[in-house]
Amino acid sequence: MAVAAAGCSKEPTPAPQSQAAKPAAAKAPARSHDESSYAEPDKVVVKDLALDLRLDFDKKEIAGTATYTLDWKDKAATQLVLDTRDLTIESVQADDGNGAPAPLQYALAPSDKVFGSKLTIEAPTRPARLRIAYHTAPTASGLQWLDPAMTEGKQLPFMFSQSQAIHARSWVPLQDTPSVRFTYSAHVVSRPDVMVLMSANSDPQAERDGDYSFSMEHPIPSYLLAIAAGDLVFKPISARSGVWAEPAMADKAAKEFEDTEKMIGAAEQLYGPYRWGRYDMLVLPPSFPFGGMENPTLTFATPTVIVGDKSLVSLVAHELAHSWSGNLVTNASWKDIWLNEGFTTYVQGRITEALYGQEMAEMEREIDQADLLAEVKDMSPADQALALPPLTERDPDEALSNVAYVKGSWFLQFLEQRFGREVFDPFLRGWFDDHAFQSATTDQFVDYLKKNLLPKAPNAVAPAELDAWLNQPGIPAFASKARSRGFSIVDTARIAWSGSAKLPSNQVTSEWVTQQWVHFLSGMGARLSQDQLKQLDAAYHFTGTPNGEIAMRWYPLAIRSGYTEAWPEAGRFIERVGRRKLILPIYAELVKTPEGLAFARDAFAKARAGYHPITTVSVEEMLAKADKSAQ
Repeated sequence: MAVAAAGCSKEPTPAPQSQAAKPAAAKAPARSHDESSYAEPDKVVVKDLALDLRLDFDKKEIAGTATYTLDWKDKAATQLVLDTRDLTIESVQADDGNGAPAPLQYALAPSDKVFGSKLTIEAPTRPARLRIAYHTAPTASGLQWLDPAMTEGKQLPFMFSQSQAIHARSWVPLQDTPSVRFTYSAHVVSRPDVMVLMSANSDPQAERDGDYSFSMEHPIPSYLLAIAAGDLVFKPISARSGVWAEPAMADKAAKEFEDTEKMIGAAEQLYGPYRWGRYDMLVLPPSFPFGGMENPTLTFATPTVIVGDKSLVSLVAHELAHSWSGNLVTNASWKDIWLNEGFTTYVQGRITEALYGQEMAEMEREIDQADLLAEVKDMSPADQALALPPLTERDPDEALSNVAYVKGSWFLQFLEQRFGREVFDPFLRGWFDDHAFQSATTDQFVDYLKKNLLPKAPNAVAPAELDAWLNQPGIPAFASKARSRGFSIVDTARIAWSGSAKLPSNQVTSEWVTQQWVHFLSGMGARLSQDQLKQLDAAYHFTGTPNGEIAMRWYPLAIRSGYTEAWPEAGRFIERVGRRKLILPIYAELVKTPEGLAFARDAFAKARAGYHPITTVSVEEMLAKADKSAQ
C-alpha cells in the first residue's frame, strides 16, 4: 500500500517511528483482543460517527470529514488511536464544548503492508467529540471505481466499497475492529446523475439529485460500513424489501429474488423479529470480489447468482441470515469468524429448507462438506480449528476459509441432532436475543452453551466432542455427513456414462438444478479424455455457460485434461467476472503449465482494470508464486 505522509495541524508532529508499528500486544484476554487493529478500545471507544463526504469520480477519491463521539473508558487516557490505510489526513480538531474547534497534534505512522498506518491523536482534554478532515487514495483497498465501460449500462461510472475484513480503514479513519460498534450518519455529495446508497436507513423513493443523507441508529462494527454510487434504480419486492440495480439488470434481479420476503418471514419464525427496518439488495457489477456482503439494510450481491431458475438464491438466504448472526451478534475479532459465518451458514440452510425443501438444503450441505474435506487436506492443522489462534501479523482475509463457514455450520447441526430442534432452536434464538447488538468470542459462546443448552441433556455431548469441534483440526470422525437423494440419481447417471459412454437422457437431466450439475462435474475425477469432454460439451454446452458455479468446475477440469477448445471461453469468463470464488480455481489450473501461465497473464492484463483491488492482489500473488516456481 502507498504510504500517506505524516502530518499534523498547526502543532508539530511527533517524530515517526523507524519502522511500521504493529498492533499492540494483547493486554486483554486472548480471545477478546483483536490483533488486526491498532485501536485501544479499553481506553476510549467511538460511539457515533458522522460523515460529511464528497465523491469525486474523476479523481477516484472520497474527501470530507469524520466526526466522532467518544466514550473515554480510561480516565487517564489522553490518546485516541485509529486505523488507517493509504489515507491523507488534513487536520484533526476537537470540540471544546463551546463550538470552537481546537487543533490537535497527531502522528501517522509508516504503513504496514497488512494493517496500514496507525493514527495517534493527542487528546489531553479527552474531548467528547473530535473531527478529522481527510481524503482517500485512488488505490484504496476498500473501494472500487469503475469507468462507464465496465458497467452494465456503460453510460455512468460506478463506485462501491468492500470493508470486510479490515478495508474500512482505507476510506474512513476508524477503530477498525469488530469489537467496537457505533451508530452513524452521513451526508454525501456526488455528481447529480448517480444514485448514492449506504448501509443505513434510506428511502427507496429518494430522488437522484447528488445530495444524500443517511442514518443508522443501531450500533454496527466498522466492516459493515458501506457505500455505493452509480446508475441505480429500485424495484420493490415487498413493503420492506427490494432490489437496487442498473436498469438493464433490475427486472431480472427482482424476479430472481422475489422470494426474499418469504425468506425474512421464515427466519423470523425461527429466530425472532428482523430488527433492521428494510432489507434491500444491491446488485453490483461482475467485478464484485465476493458472492455477497451482508451490509445492514443493503446486502451487496454479485450478478453471478442471477441464472434464471432461483437455484443460487441461497446466497440471499445467507446474507439475510447475517441479520441475526454477524450483524446482530458479531465476532469480537477475526480469529472467531466462525461465530459469524458458521452460524450464518447454518441459518441459511434452515431458511432454504423452509422455502425450497429439505432436499435442496441437503444438496447444498453435501456440496459444502465435500468442498471442505478437500480443502483441509492442504491446510495447516491450526487453521482447521474453529477457534483460530491469534492472527498476529496475518491478514484476516487470508485466514478466512471454508472451515469457518462449513465446519462451523456442521458443528451447529451436530448440536441440533444431539438435542433436537425443539430444544436447539430456542437456544439459538436466545443466543441472538441475549447478545443483540454486541460482539462476542468463542469463550462467551461456550459459556452460554454450558449454561443454557448442555444441561438440557447432560450426557448428549462429551467434553472431548466439544473440544474436537472447536479446537482440533479436521472434521470429527463422529460427525454425520449430509446425504442427498437427488445426488444418488446423479451418481448413477455418471457411473453409467463412464462405463457405457451413454449420457443420461434429456428426460432425466432436464429437471436437474445447479447443485446436481455441480455434483455431476465434481465427481468426474481429475481428468477426462478428449472424447469424453467433447461429448459432455456437445450435450450440455458447459463451455460458455453463464452459470458461474458450473464454470468454476468445468474450466479447471477442461484445462487439466488438455481440452484447449474451452480455453477461449475460460479466458473470457475470468476477464468478465471478478468474483474470487469463481475465477481463482481457473487461474490455479492455468498457472500449472508454461502455456497456461502465459494465457493467465494475458487474461489478467485484460481484466485487471475491472477487478476489485482484493481480487487483483489474490491473482497477482498466484501469478508471482507460479513465476517463482518456474525459475
